[in-house]
Formats: sequence, C-alpha cells, structure tokens
Amino acid sequence: MGKRKRPAGEQPAPKQTPSLLPQKRHYRQRAHANPFSDHALDYPASPDAVDWATHYPAFAASGQTPAFADVGCGFGGLLIALAPLYPDTLMLGASSCRTWCLEIRVQVSQYVEDRIAALRATCAAAAAAAPGASQTDALAADDPAVSSTAAGGYQNVSIVRANAMKFLPNYFPKHSLSALFFLFPDPHFKIRKHKARIISPTLLAEYAYVLRPGGIVYTITDVRDLHDWMRTHLAEFPLFEPVEEADLRAEGKGPILDAVWNSTEEGKKVERNKGDKWLACFRRIEVPREE
Repeated sequence: MGKRKRPAGEQPAPKQTPSLLPQKRHYRQRAHANPFSDHALDYPASPDAVDWATHYPAFAASGQTPAFADVGCGFGGLLIALAPLYPDTLMLGASSCRTWCLEIRVQVSQYVEDRIAALRATCAAAAAAAPGASQTDALAADDPAVSSTAAGGYQNVSIVRANAMKFLPNYFPKHSLSALFFLFPDPHFKIRKHKARIISPTLLAEYAYVLRPGGIVYTITDVRDLHDWMRTHLAEFPLFEPVEEADLRAEGKGPILDAVWNSTEEGKKVERNKGDKWLACFRRIEVPREE
C-alpha cells in the first residue's frame, strides 16, 4: 500500500511529552504485609536521629517536623490531595502541615517515592518556565489526584518504608503530630488476626503519645465490623474523645475530610463498586493529673 499523503493544510499532530509519573502496573505488590514479620528495615534510634532535610529539602532550614502522618498510605492519594492545600505543613506517609506516609510494602512505598519525585520535578520545571506553562496541567490530566496549581510544588510530602506498629515513636517526638490517618486499613477478618489490626488498645497509647492535645485521629473503612472495632476502642481509651464530622468542618477541616472520603485509591474503588464507607474521628484530649 502506498504511503498516504497528508492533505494540504493539515498540520502534523503535536508530539506528546511523556509523563514523568510512575505507572502502577510496574509496581506489583500483594495487598497486605505481615506486621509481625522482621522486615529488613533500618530505623532511627530516636526522633532526633531522623534527618528530615533529606525528606523535605525545601524546608531544611526551618527545623520543622511532620505534622500529618498517614499510616499505611497505600499509593499516596491522601498525601497528594492534601499537599497543595497545606503547602507549609509537612506530611509523611508510612509504607502524610508536612505529611509523612508510612507504608510497609516494598513496591508500594517505592511507587509513592517515585510519584513524589516526579511531581516535584515537574512542578520545578513549571516554575522555571514562562508564565502560563502547563506542565502541572499535563500532570493533572495523567493523574486526577494532582492539583494543576500544585502550591508548594509537593515539597511538603514524603514517605518512609516502616512498620508503624513497632517503631512509630522512633520517628515522631511526643505531641508532635496534629493529625493521624488510618484510611481503609487491613480488616484482618479472622479473630486470631485481630491482634494485627492497626487500632488496638496497646497501640492507642503510642498514638496518644505522638499526637498533640487537640490533634485528630481520622479513620475510615468499608468494613462495618472494623469500623465498630476502631470506634469502640478509641472511645474507650481515656485520651481520645469522639468528634462529629460537622464539628470538624465548622473548625475549618472540611478539605481534610473531603480528602479522607474521596482521595485514596481504596476509597475510589469502593465508590466504583457502590459500597459503603464509615468515618470515625477522635480528638486527643489532655487529662489533668491528680496531685
């Protein structure tokens, strides 16, 4: 067949710039990891040993530490949604204000790390380009969770691969966090596995230690039994009290709640399957000591 000629006046299609964002299909990983296994991980001896400048280079001179922590952050949807809304807050996710993400699974934590690096690089390129450059808009087209404004350039988010059930106080000083997120955690349906649930009487003491008075614990799940479990244990713990969603919205935490409901990959899957979600929030309170 002869080569087709382009009609007169027809312009060649513009070349599409390849996206820097990582693709999930290249990060295959099991849905859950055993928190009781001895994973080959390095941990700081204390929060003072953590070099936060490596996680947040743009804030290296500020002396700040993370204020938001997303435990079991998955693919980082919450962090990416909150970062432009709170550009001066450090957030961390464990495998997220600065947000910190804690995630134990290898491939998932690597995906989030690569995703953050790509977002930072693209936003830096956009800032250096002429006004009106659309690099971040291109990112938003590839990933709906990405903000086209990208306030702060995603410099305030990071991730660490860690087992939060064992070493959370190794990263965070006492009363340093203002928000802790437990979004769609592993339900561990079998009774003999309930001890592995991320909300338990033993672990609540550690969460109260790192959360400052007035800080909020956000939990959400699509498993009613797990929701009842988390709500009951948090309500029975003397350093937490339940707080209604309407009250939090009245305090200006509506954007955080919207992200909790809608930004995570697991939450979006529940919506696609027309499932139910149950939210429970608790405030860290200070109990006066008896003299």
